[in-house]
Amino acid sequence: MAAEHSKDRLDRVVTEARRAREAREKGYREQALKLYPWVCGRCAREFTRANLHELTVHHRDHNHDNNPPDGSNWELLCLYCHDNEHSRYIDAEYGDAASDTGNKTTTYNPFADLGSLLKNKK
Repeated sequence: MAAEHSKDRLDRVVTEARRAREAREKGYREQALKLYPWVCGRCAREFTRANLHELTVHHRDHNHDNNPPDGSNWELLCLYCHDNEHSRYIDAEYGDAASDTGNKTTTYNPFADLGSLLKNKK
C-alpha cells in the first residue's frame, strides 16, 4: 500500500512538472513566433502553419528560465538545427572538461594486439 501511495505521489509530481514546463514553453514559444519570421536561423528553412510544429525556440544562453520579453535570448531553429546546436554545446562542455585535465586524447588502442591475435588464428 505504501509503495502504491509513493507511486501515485511520484506520478502527480511528474505530471505537475510537465504541465509547468509546457506552460512555460508555450508562453515564450508564442512570443518568439510573434517576434521573429518563421525561418530557421541556421539553415533558413521556411515554415508555414502546416509544419510550424517543427520550428523550435532555442535559448542562446541555454537557460530556459531566461526569457526576456524582447526575445534577445531566443532564436528560432528547426528541429534538426536545434538538436545539432545542443550537441555542439555538449561537445564543447566535454572538450572544456578534457582541456582542464590536459588530456584530450585517449590512450586506449583497440588494435594494439591485433597482430598477435591474427597470428593465433592461422
